[in-house]
Amino acid sequence: MNPALRWQALPERARRAEQLGHLASLCLKREVETYPKPGLVSHVDNGAHRDMDAALLCRSADTLAPFFHELAAAGAVGAGMDRLRAIGVAAERAMLAATSGVNTHRGAIFGLGLLCAAAGYREALGIRKPLGEVVSQRWGKAIPDGPILLRSHGAVAARRYGAGGARAEAACGFPSVYDIALPALHAARMLAPDDDEAVRVQTCMALIAEVADTNLLHRGGAEGLRFAQDSASAFLATGGVGSSGWRKRAADIHQAFVARNLSPGGSADLLAMTLFVDRMGP
Repeated sequence: MNPALRWQALPERARRAEQLGHLASLCLKREVETYPKPGLVSHVDNGAHRDMDAALLCRSADTLAPFFHELAAAGAVGAGMDRLRAIGVAAERAMLAATSGVNTHRGAIFGLGLLCAAAGYREALGIRKPLGEVVSQRWGKAIPDGPILLRSHGAVAARRYGAGGARAEAACGFPSVYDIALPALHAARMLAPDDDEAVRVQTCMALIAEVADTNLLHRGGAEGLRFAQDSASAFLATGGVGSSGWRKRAADIHQAFVARNLSPGGSADLLAMTLFVDRMGP
């Protein structure tokens, strides 16, 4: 069948779910295309990572697009948490196959996947609630009840340091996205109205400054988290991307993270989620 005719034949809801999947994948790529992000992989360098680069992350994002599409479609028909988990498990397997076993986006599959499901659910019902509120109300009670990856870096760090981690964040409706990142993103657009990359850097710094990132706890313990938060807070306190010379200051912080093997992967995932929520209006 002609691709154009096939597209026209798709029901509107299915077409919209596919669009949501592509948007989620694009937001992951936008996160990669942001520099300088302290310790993180970008189109410029690999940050504190030896096992991944920008090309690998983009390949992972492309691999996940159909699964985000499936999650949005599942949300649109009111699927429960068990169904969403099954799609997430399939997504993780596909990701690991595409990356030769490298965990590029496990956290994003979980968080961004739930937001896709919430977007599908919200649009199907025609409601106007924020996506985070939809996640909390629709699946919040079931989110903590699923199987826990006891050996995952985030789970180990969360247990050792008492951090809430990704599950608590999702069950509560993504407060780091709504209370920290979105306000920072909107304020950054006033500071740098013609520089989308600067807006993403500022938003990422705001997240690093305030989130108890389990990836930082895994790599650097409480001292590493404190160093990261203090560094990002100092960047923001001196004007952030609204001040002259901000790119050099941000790059210096990035190199300091690399030297300490620190990578705020949780904040990177939250940045991608924030970009998605912002595009969806929130």
